[in-house]
Formats: sequence, C-alpha cells, structure tokens
Amino acid sequence: MTEWDLRKLRILRTLAERGTVTATAETLLMTPSAVSQQLSNLSKQLGVPLLEAHGRRVRLTGAAHLVLRHAEAVFAQLESADAELAGYAQGEAGRVRIAAFSTAVPALVVPAVRALRRSHPALELRVREAEAAESYELLAAGEVDLALSLAAHAPSGADARFTRVPLLEDPLDVALPPGHALAEVPELRLADLSAEPWIFGGSGPWSEITRTACEAAGFVPEQAHSAAGWTAILALVEAGMGVALIPRMARARAGAGVVVRGLPHDRPTRHVIAATRRGAVSAPATGRVLAALRTAATSAP
Repeated sequence: MTEWDLRKLRILRTLAERGTVTATAETLLMTPSAVSQQLSNLSKQLGVPLLEAHGRRVRLTGAAHLVLRHAEAVFAQLESADAELAGYAQGEAGRVRIAAFSTAVPALVVPAVRALRRSHPALELRVREAEAAESYELLAAGEVDLALSLAAHAPSGADARFTRVPLLEDPLDVALPPGHALAEVPELRLADLSAEPWIFGGSGPWSEITRTACEAAGFVPEQAHSAAGWTAILALVEAGMGVALIPRMARARAGAGVVVRGLPHDRPTRHVIAATRRGAVSAPATGRVLAALRTAATSAP
C-alpha cells in the first residue's frame, strides 16, 4: 500500500492554488529548491509524475489532479477530526457509558441525557441497567465509564480503584392501600405500621433497606409477600395486601389507587452515588455527564 506524506501533499495543494513554485515557497516559508525537492520525492513515493514543464514554469499532470482530489477528502476528514478532538478536550464530544440501577434510570439518567442532547449534541451516551455488583465489575473492566448505585452497596471509599461522587439523598416513603386506616393520619411514623403485613423482596438490597429502616424504628417487619420489582410491589399494595417502603425516586410509578406518605420523623433515606475509575473523573466528557446528573438530582422528586 502506498505511503501518503501529508506534508508533501499540502505542498502539492499549495502549488495548485498558487500556480508557481516561487509563490508556493513564499506561502509555506520555504525555498523554491526545497519545494521542488519535496514534490520530486512525492512523485517517487507515489510512482507517478506530478509535474511537467510548461515553458519556464511547471504545471500539474493528470495524476497530480487525481492525487489532489483524494487528498482534499483526506484534508477535510482531518479538519473534522481536529474539530472533534477539540470538542472532546472541552467535554463537548466523546462517548460516556453509564451503568445504573433501575430507579436511577428514569429519575436521574434520562433527565441528564435529555439535557445533554440539547446542550452537547455531539456527546454520545450509552446507558445500561445494572445493579451494584455488576456495575462495579463493568466499571473495573473498563466496559462502562460511570456506575450509579446506592452508597451502601458501593465499594468503600478506601478502594483505590474508584472515585465516589455523591449525587442524591433519596427519602423512603411508605405506600399504603387505598382506604387504609392510617392513610390520613397526620405525622405518620414508621412504628405506626409495625403490625401491618409488609411487602418486600426475599433477599437483596431492598430487603436489607426495608428491614434496617423498620428495625431502626423499633420493630421487625412481618413479610407477608415477597416481590422485588416496583410494578409488582405497588400492585400488591394497591390490592390491599400489605404496605411497603418505596424510594421517592420510584414514587411516580405508584398508581392513583396507592396512597404514598412521607415519614418526616423517621426520615429513612438511601444515598445515591456515582463512581468512576480513579483518575477518570477529570475526563471532560465524564465531567459534563456528572454535572448533568447532579442537576437532575436537584430536580428529582
């Protein structure tokens, strides 16, 4: 395959624009002999004559015009690459891959993506739903650039592989069936629900969160039904089969038949963080995405 010398191609292009070797040399701050030598070397590299005598001057051959036609396309592509690299250096372009747990996707990631599409359309975002364990495996392997998780399920701050960035304190509310006796009680406390049948997963993060919050309020919740997804949990609550703690980020999923109450005295809260590989937080594109996620967090329910 022919090796293309961009510097020599630029000299040939300048000659086509300026018309003479002398004018080309003046434009490029070279001597006429250096211009002639570079073009002679380019002709040898490409294996075709590029110049022919025309009186006391030279003119481009048909081969030279063919070479320039392709060279212009190369120069245009390089100009585009320069522009994209400049955008990347400023965080205006690039690709950022995000892994996030289920409730964070609609509450934080989607609003951030929408905002970035308006403000930085050249920034490409890839989203992958994943729970904490998988997210950090993907992050460590370099398959994603940001991982969103609950702080309780993230690697500790002492883990040298990652940098943790706080995003949101997400309060926990209680979901009650329609017509529940406590639905209208002022100053509702979690302990008021100690005798209720509870709905939460048999294992996993939400089971731990529910048990921990209830135990902090002084009781062990009776698990009447086991469900992990919010659609199933809220459907069971709406059917009058029990009560459940839900994160405020998931509150929008509750149907009109579910009564959702805050718990201002207990204030059970989960903390949402983003994490990057150590050192990657300073990457301009990643910084743009983190800023958009922080903005989305301030607007979250």
